Amino acid sequence: MINTTSADVFNESFRVTSIPFTAPKLVIFSGVPINPKSYQVNSGKYYVTIKANPQVLPVMPSVGQHWNVSGLRKVENKEIDNYVMQQHTYEKSFEAISCTLPKSNEELINFIAKEKDFEGIGEKKARVLCNALGDDFYEIMNNDTLTSRTRLSSFLSDHSINALFKGYAKYRNLSHCNWMSKNKIPSRIQQQLIKHHDEKTIDAIKNNPFILVSFGMTFKEVDSLIKNSDCNFEMTDYDHRRLSAALEFALRKQIEKGHTFTSQADLRPALSQLLNNDKEMISATFRAGYNKAQYVLNPDTGNYHPTSQLLMENVIAKRLLKLAKQKDLYDDHSNAAYHFAVGQLPYELTKMQTEAVMTCLDNAVSCVTGGAGTGKTTVLRTVLKAYFKLGYDIHAIALSGRAAMRLHESIGFDTLTIARFLKNNPIELDLATDKALLVIDEASMIDVPTMYRLITHIHPNVRIILTGDPDQLPPIGCGKVLSDIVESKVIANSMLDIVKRQAGTTGIPEYSRTINQGKVPEKLTTGNIHFHQTQEKDIADVCCELYSQAPFDSRIIAPSKALISEINKLAQDLVNPDGGRPEFNMDGERQFVNYRLNDVIMFTQNHYDKDIRNGSLGTLSSVESDDNYFGEITLDTAKVLKVDQTILDCIQLGYAITLHKAQGSQFKRIIVAIPKSNIIDRAWIYTAITRAETEIHIVGDAKKLKSFIETPSKSHLRNSYLLHLLRQHNKQD
Repeated sequence: MINTTSADVFNESFRVTSIPFTAPKLVIFSGVPINPKSYQVNSGKYYVTIKANPQVLPVMPSVGQHWNVSGLRKVENKEIDNYVMQQHTYEKSFEAISCTLPKSNEELINFIAKEKDFEGIGEKKARVLCNALGDDFYEIMNNDTLTSRTRLSSFLSDHSINALFKGYAKYRNLSHCNWMSKNKIPSRIQQQLIKHHDEKTIDAIKNNPFILVSFGMTFKEVDSLIKNSDCNFEMTDYDHRRLSAALEFALRKQIEKGHTFTSQADLRPALSQLLNNDKEMISATFRAGYNKAQYVLNPDTGNYHPTSQLLMENVIAKRLLKLAKQKDLYDDHSNAAYHFAVGQLPYELTKMQTEAVMTCLDNAVSCVTGGAGTGKTTVLRTVLKAYFKLGYDIHAIALSGRAAMRLHESIGFDTLTIARFLKNNPIELDLATDKALLVIDEASMIDVPTMYRLITHIHPNVRIILTGDPDQLPPIGCGKVLSDIVESKVIANSMLDIVKRQAGTTGIPEYSRTINQGKVPEKLTTGNIHFHQTQEKDIADVCCELYSQAPFDSRIIAPSKALISEINKLAQDLVNPDGGRPEFNMDGERQFVNYRLNDVIMFTQNHYDKDIRNGSLGTLSSVESDDNYFGEITLDTAKVLKVDQTILDCIQLGYAITLHKAQGSQFKRIIVAIPKSNIIDRAWIYTAITRAETEIHIVGDAKKLKSFIETPSKSHLRNSYLLHLLRQHNKQD
């Protein structure tokens, strides 16, 4: 047990012996001093524990690594198994922290054998390797050449050689990572830099530290690095590299707001803040950006178009219009395929659905749009059966993992997330007979960079169908692709407006349509829609109480991560107070993971090897843990998944989720939290309530709700040039 506590500043080196906990914002690892003499401390031995955000570390810890740390430490005497042992804890901030590979032969053997990155190389192979190479080990590992591989082939198989070089890759530039950590460059940016510049990373930074802005650091952070680093960067305030970086950062802030171009009225204040209101320097910044072609100045409007955004919008417009020229394609073969597909339906299509199917078959690029439940999926399922009958390869994709899963369940064809699709080989049509169709579902969520990557990932003759609701939330990234395409009226679009999903008695179709028109429903509570007048401070509690009334059918939607975190914790305590928790052992003490048996779990990352997609939902069905696993999660698909550290890093409670996670999905019963928020607008409310199949509960203040509905959606305030380009290029053609 702990019996004394003290604190001082110290420097020590240790070998990692355990990593009891890792998460996106916290990693805990412990080890023993490298110098054996360090063990003799007062009344017993000691060990070192590091508690840190992974972003401040040069590399993720692994058992066997050697680390050096200096800074403020906390010393605690603990009684473990009837003897006293000191724990030296360094937490959160350090004067310096670095990692090195083991230097002695025996430690290096143990490290390679235990480090999971060296897949398939156990202690026997590691011992043969290290004994044979001796002092040449690091030189060979740093040079993946034919000569190096030939030398290794005398005692390792080709598979083991590949594993060895692959495992060592993350350590090859370890000295670079240590240098960057010392200079306060976050780990996520370090990995991007090394991937791009490899062994020349430090030279690249020293040559131009403002490249760090391109990799995600702020302009002010880099300015501070230059002033506080011991590298003696030779750079004046008027250096063109500094001015170009200031403009890049200011333009990026506009793009992050969803714009693809901006005005001087918006750009100049941002530069003024970065450059301390120095008017002469701001003018010099615009000149530097022009000379470097960072933007194109529109002579008609005076607007500033970031060059990359303008290029992407131009490519999208021209490629879509080239496809749009291919129309009047409906022939006897299409007609036969249409009747084949329709003949398999258990019901008749409406007139509008019939026209939509024929439009998709008649045009090389087309859209199927409409509100939730208007029959878009029925149209799409019918169209794809017809195209398949015509011999087309079908490629169906959606932005989120959950949306891709729902699309697969709806259409019966294989689906992918967009990220996975873009990692696959591009779609090429090598033969005159090759035919392919790309379907982009929930296209309202697609931003300009994503659409550009999709367009350039496929052959120009691949047909495209976009489906979605342009009145829903705009993309997280810049632009509003689907909305611009529909508004341009130069691409064939079938707008469906007869609601099929919800029964008319629920009142949901009329309610959502009224809100989408910017009108407040006459009765906030009507049919299966229930409004709960609630004070701001009580919103989370009311949402949880409503959830507890029908937990198996409900999902809470909230606008902010902070509110979602609060609701999830409250909901967990309310509906699942007694569930056992997964546990692990750290330094002889039981530690618990903050999830409980039967908790609702949501995944926040894709793991294709485990058939998990971002937004997947499940239940923590077991908390039986061992050295490698913390329990089990049963997915919505009934698949059971063991929870290891990798899985633990990408899950959170799923009682409440963001609207972007819910978009593309439906739930029987929706509880919508309406707090004071800069995120909520008409499109947000419309999108949220159309996630419900049978029942809606809206929690908040009526005056706030009225204000949100009557104010036009923020997406209409986005500066997007794609609409103009579609119309302009269409006229020129």
